Amino acid sequence: MALKKSDLYSSLWAGADELRGGMDASQYKDYVLTLLFVKYVSDKAKADPYADVEVPEGGSFDDLVVLKGKPDLGEQVNVAIRRLADANDLQGVINNADFDDPDKLGKGKELVDRLTKLIGIFQDLDFTGSRAEGDDLLGDAYEYLMRHFASESGKSKGQFYTPAEVSRVMAALVGIKPDTPKSATVYDPTCGSGSLLLKVADAAPNGLTIYGQEKDNATRALAVMNMHLHGNGTAEIRQGDTITSPQFLRGNELQTFDYLVANPPFSVKSWNNGLENEYGRFDGYGRPPEKNGDYAFLLHMIKSLKSTGKGAVILPHGVLFRGNAEATIRKELIKRGYIKGIIGLPANLFYGTGIPACIIVLDKESAVGRTGIFMIDASRGFAKDGNKNRLRPRDMHQIIDAFVYQKEIERYSRMVPLAEITDPKNDYNLNIPRYIDGSEPEDIQDLHAHLKGGIPNRDLDALQPYWNAFPSLRTALFQPLRDGYSELAIDNDEIQTAITGSGEYAAFVSNTNGSVNRWWNEHEGALQGITPATRPSELIAELGDSLLDEFRTQPLLDEYGVYEQLISYWNDVMHDDVALIMSEGWDGAAKPRAARILGYDKNKKPKYESAHITFGTGVKAQRWVMDLVPPELIVARYFAKEQADLDALEATVEAAGQAIEEYVEEHAVEEGLLLDATDDDGKVTNKTVTDRLKAAKAEGADSDEIKALAHVIGLFRAETAAKKAVKEARIKLDQLTLTRYSQLTTADIQSLVIHDKWGGRVVAGVQAERAALIQKLVQRLNVLGARYEQTVGDLDAEVEALTAKVAAHLAAMGVGV
Repeated sequence: MALKKSDLYSSLWAGADELRGGMDASQYKDYVLTLLFVKYVSDKAKADPYADVEVPEGGSFDDLVVLKGKPDLGEQVNVAIRRLADANDLQGVINNADFDDPDKLGKGKELVDRLTKLIGIFQDLDFTGSRAEGDDLLGDAYEYLMRHFASESGKSKGQFYTPAEVSRVMAALVGIKPDTPKSATVYDPTCGSGSLLLKVADAAPNGLTIYGQEKDNATRALAVMNMHLHGNGTAEIRQGDTITSPQFLRGNELQTFDYLVANPPFSVKSWNNGLENEYGRFDGYGRPPEKNGDYAFLLHMIKSLKSTGKGAVILPHGVLFRGNAEATIRKELIKRGYIKGIIGLPANLFYGTGIPACIIVLDKESAVGRTGIFMIDASRGFAKDGNKNRLRPRDMHQIIDAFVYQKEIERYSRMVPLAEITDPKNDYNLNIPRYIDGSEPEDIQDLHAHLKGGIPNRDLDALQPYWNAFPSLRTALFQPLRDGYSELAIDNDEIQTAITGSGEYAAFVSNTNGSVNRWWNEHEGALQGITPATRPSELIAELGDSLLDEFRTQPLLDEYGVYEQLISYWNDVMHDDVALIMSEGWDGAAKPRAARILGYDKNKKPKYESAHITFGTGVKAQRWVMDLVPPELIVARYFAKEQADLDALEATVEAAGQAIEEYVEEHAVEEGLLLDATDDDGKVTNKTVTDRLKAAKAEGADSDEIKALAHVIGLFRAETAAKKAVKEARIKLDQLTLTRYSQLTTADIQSLVIHDKWGGRVVAGVQAERAALIQKLVQRLNVLGARYEQTVGDLDAEVEALTAKVAAHLAAMGVGV
């Protein structure tokens, strides 16, 4: 059975984190990621004798497994990994972590037990089918672990990883073309673990030739392993300080590249310590400030680009507006036309800092004659993700679309003419708020409306997209009151019904449903054609882009919201399904399988993964998992009547329980007929009632009590019988469902998955976006209606009436006012 992405990720992280103990995440990652690398290359070598990495005798993961539990385990793991490193010129890359370090892993038996368990986490994983190109499960798992380690490493140690969402945006911004050759070069002078470089290379259909430099040797090792795991083992990743010791030189000049991406450390104060050769980086610009290295890195990148080169760099917003030496450099960069665009990002995206940053897009090729800089304020588009913010798929695509197609969007993006930037009032200041007002429009309180009533027409005009989608709705909801003001023609609580009950809304629903169904049907053939050669990243890119195109012309609905629904579902479920089909085929992926044992409790009893269908209990139970086709899809299509019968029986159980509850509530009270049938906690159970009835008969108790007790016993029996019927019906339905799996044809499976599972969820996502839009309109109209429902005169009259009422009461009590 192929590994599911989500299962792999969660098991790796949970196991690794459990064994970390008191070690800092920034250190522990070296152990976990090294073992992940060894396991991966060992499995690949088994499946492919021509694999990129040679696995020598005594240097495979299987050799580590043999060592489990041995007293000298740590020392022997070091030996095995050193053999693998020596055979592949990976010294200083995969053998940096000391597996025999008692200070980090514990002493004696503690170290042996910890390493034995850590090796065991990877032992049961099988990566022989993991692909080195395209949408690579193992490479993504490596990134997943790095992201978690970065998140837990703290501000000072989390800078080795650029969030994948930001990396993908930058890859799209540098302007790689479909015909860009593999020989084209991409360079990251502060490459960290290499994720940013890999995202850019992935954006090129033919790949790119990769170069990177990283100051920290341990982080450079992460990058080298990352390159191998993603099928880019020939990438050149060198170690050294980029400013004081650049590693890519031609003679005494900096080597230049076609593309460049970077996320350098922000505002480094010691950037020029040991700087002896400036390599002409500051010529014509001036020297960056002694205590801030942002422009030192930026000028290094400018110098490292070919005359036709393009790049994208993440820097703090301060580079856009700070004065003195930086203002001089910024002015020169603008004059030379090297800055093509600036994108302001949300705060708290990055692991090394919480401050907001921006992406500066560089373009030397079109620098001459540049007349403006395209700016985007994307600071408000994000989702909370734990203690960090994260770009959503919709945010990423909107940034890319706006920039690539130079779309001017109110409060979001515009082409800012150089004449405006160089105007004395701006003086080459590039601070985005100077040119784009991204603030939310103020919700103005209208004093005239408060005094005289009515809803200001300007507030209704602000909802024009809704009136465009539903042309007659405004006149149906509102009527003129006086010049510039309207009033609701219906009550507030009737607004939603008036909207959703209109013919125009029905047509809107029909059109959007038709659009999504038409789009989905157009891709049915591509989905049916999933094979081991499918590239999931290309499949979802085609689905996403075509869905955007389908909804761009739809009124009211935000195409990026619809896109978000698809991509979120892809990330949560559909990607795993596609990977499963690629590995097992449609028929194999749909077969029920036995639930896996995830571990053992303290009593050595097995702990199983959640099963869809279970027969029996305990260790002898049959537990079935259906990864691709959940049982509810089978039931909905083939056993609707049986499910309806089961639902009816469950309703009977609920009714029986309700009858017991109501009768007990009525009679298990003080001096009630069931008072003596309660336990120490005041509860009435079948046992307490049965025991009391027996005693009551022996005592010759009141006949009414005996009748009440007998009635309750009858109710409990009815509930028990109903529960038994439900259990039998559920077992029967489960048996029918399990049997049906063996009868499914390939066409049946494809229909269930493509239409019922995937298609149903995508349609539901569009419906959710539509419902949210209507709810937003209803809420806004309710706010406006309530805000101006009472005028100041109405309130004055109410105050006068209440004052008079109070005075009357006081007078009645003989109290003068």
